[in-house]
Amino acid sequence: MCGIGLLPWLSRTDPALTVLRARSAERDPTPETLRAIRDQLGLGDGPLPLLGRWLGGLLRGDAGTSWVSGTDVLPAAVQALAVSLLLMAGALAVAVATAAAVCARTLWLGSRRRLGDRTPGGTATAVLAALPEFLLASVLASVIGVQLGWLPALGWYGPQWMVLPSLALGLPAGAVLGRMLDDMLPGAFAEPWALAAAARGVPPKSVARQALRRCVPGLLPNLGLFVVGLTGGSVAIEQIFDIPGLGRLTLRAALAQDLPVLQTGTLALVLLAAAAGILARLTARWLIGPALRDGALHSLHRPTPPAPRVLPLLYGALLIGVIALGLPRDPLALNTGAKLQAPSAAHPFGTDALGRDLLARIAHGALNTLAIALAVSVAALVAGVLLGLLPRLSAPLVDTVNAVPPVLAGLLVTGIAGSGPWTPALAVAIVAWSPLATHTSALLQQERATTHLTATRALGAGPWYLLWHELLPAILPPVTRHALLRLPGIALSLAALGFLGLGSQPPSPEWGLLLAENQPYAERAPWAVLFPAAVLALLGALAVTAAGGIRLPRRRKRPADPAGTPGDAVSAGPEPERQPNHPAPLLTPVPASPTETP
Repeated sequence: MCGIGLLPWLSRTDPALTVLRARSAERDPTPETLRAIRDQLGLGDGPLPLLGRWLGGLLRGDAGTSWVSGTDVLPAAVQALAVSLLLMAGALAVAVATAAAVCARTLWLGSRRRLGDRTPGGTATAVLAALPEFLLASVLASVIGVQLGWLPALGWYGPQWMVLPSLALGLPAGAVLGRMLDDMLPGAFAEPWALAAAARGVPPKSVARQALRRCVPGLLPNLGLFVVGLTGGSVAIEQIFDIPGLGRLTLRAALAQDLPVLQTGTLALVLLAAAAGILARLTARWLIGPALRDGALHSLHRPTPPAPRVLPLLYGALLIGVIALGLPRDPLALNTGAKLQAPSAAHPFGTDALGRDLLARIAHGALNTLAIALAVSVAALVAGVLLGLLPRLSAPLVDTVNAVPPVLAGLLVTGIAGSGPWTPALAVAIVAWSPLATHTSALLQQERATTHLTATRALGAGPWYLLWHELLPAILPPVTRHALLRLPGIALSLAALGFLGLGSQPPSPEWGLLLAENQPYAERAPWAVLFPAAVLALLGALAVTAAGGIRLPRRRKRPADPAGTPGDAVSAGPEPERQPNHPAPLLTPVPASPTETP
């Protein structure tokens, strides 16, 4: 909140001038007029007195008066929050349905003991997860809303107006959640309780239901992050569909430097994030609390044999081929006689509204976009793992950071460092580590409650041995796969900030700018939008299929050490080779009931 309160003083423009332009763009900004605005708003007192007066008003149920409209802030903020919560509920329903469709095949095969070493990654899911939300919203609005007329495309007047924005928000989020759940289900079906249930003839539906209950607690913290992201991070969707939600209200307040509205909207997002985080943790404890307390879990992440992967090589070759073909071309060359030309031999991807070659712009923009997205992903992975290993420290930070939409973070970074190609990277890096830290903390909690860790500790292993040889090998592969799944999302966040004008400025060929510049011509020249979106989808397919190849390596058999130190005693004995559909050697009895919660 302090950073938000400093926004007018961090920006490089006079706050009084920004407020005057928001109130009346035609009015002449004379020194007397600007001085009157400063006196009226108390800008001369500085940020701390303004923040103190605003907090004091909150205690009395008064969030202040808008600097731009002069109306009470609290009623408008409550109304916008109600709209965003309703949109969030619709998007969450779409996301849950999408996630169920993604992992339906794994549930069916696993419950019938037909699951092999691993489930191959779905290209359709990868493409869906990599689609930009704002692009998907534009396509749905123009095709279904305008051309076909099946559903309304603009406004917010009833349930029918919820469908298209809920689909635009929920489909990509559900694809990511489905991939994460699909990654955990094979381990659940290989646990002893699942084998015992199959041996006793328990119906497959019951086994699948218990496998879901076993895996969902590890996803609940990230589901809470999605809930908040669907509320405050849907600024572009609210802009496209003209929805009066909290994200758009906060963005407009930030652009106009309407401090009372901005602080109230941010406070609502922070409280929502805290409530979602607490609810997710309580639900996870309710689902597997006794097993966590008794240390009766089995690790969902066990060694698996490597499998050849053809799809990542194919997608990588296609992406490299597109970049290699476009790099020799000039991305800035203008040709006013070749505006919006269809794909041809001279221009394989067509041209944009200024006659520039789209293949060249996509290829040159890929170097910048992919390099920045990869750097942000690596930094987010390192920070997420380190902070996730300290859950007491990271949990409050995650709840706070996740409440800040990347757009608002971009405005703060822009105010401090100015606009430029690295502004979106800093903004996305501020928030990108929180899902990985949440995932790390959830896996750490479950791994600490496993039976093999209890046995290893009983044999005399110390904390550092447990961390390096047991916990990190079980946590790092799934978190790294999660980071790869997030790579297209990070590229999309960078593109979304560029789409909103907070990143690189024209004529830079950055992918977000390409989509923003060509979106108005989507009906006349659909290739101008489809080809940049296709390259983003190709990046998503590459990341998702490559993520499936990151697995926990098998331990090498080592001869026992005659000295028999405690650490060596734990790892000295040769570990029996585990098959994917067979459990690890048991150190505790199998529960009597096959449907008992693991």
